[in-house]
Amino acid sequence: MTAAKRRQQLVEVGRQIFAEYGYDAATVEEIAAAANVSKPVVYEHFGGKEGLYAVVCDRELAYLGAEITESLRGEGSRRRIERAVMALLRYVEERTDGFRILVRESSTVGGSSYSTLLNDATASVTYILEEEFVARGFDPVTTAVYAQALVGMVSGTAQWWLDVRAPCKEEVAAHIVNLCFNGLSHLEPAPTLETGVLAEYNAPSSPEGDPAGRDLRPGPAQP
Repeated sequence: MTAAKRRQQLVEVGRQIFAEYGYDAATVEEIAAAANVSKPVVYEHFGGKEGLYAVVCDRELAYLGAEITESLRGEGSRRRIERAVMALLRYVEERTDGFRILVRESSTVGGSSYSTLLNDATASVTYILEEEFVARGFDPVTTAVYAQALVGMVSGTAQWWLDVRAPCKEEVAAHIVNLCFNGLSHLEPAPTLETGVLAEYNAPSSPEGDPAGRDLRPGPAQP
């Protein structure tokens, strides 16, 4: 096996091991055994577990980032939202191990992470929403809030679908877009919360923070 092919093999094996066990629990011994090589071969190519993990994460982030960026190009707000949702769900379906790694807390390597990718996607969605808001005469300053909400909803649903896999990705995407787009289609120009809710959460805190006014501090010990 050439050096390039061996390196690619180790990346693929490492992705499987990291996805199954997580970074902390995975070992060079397990990776080497799964690749049918000795431990020094892993160190030779990547300098150790951390180096291999960084390469795995960088490749997954680059792949998913390119897919999402491409999906958000073109015309039509609804079409771009549909394509972005399908791009993420297809990635979850086809590169499950990669997605499991990215959504773990330890996936931050060299300043790049899944959250960084989501921030980039949010910036793109913000731009798309600004176009819609300006066309309707809404305040474009609030688009950042809606962009965060939309991207968070899509990402959260993808993480849920990672394990359940039902219904199919096309149906899940259709429901996500139904809520996203139809919700955007009927936005109120200046939304407010109900008076009762505002009063409940703006009232002074009671002892120990109980909104019902009950004192939750422990009483004297009972004999």
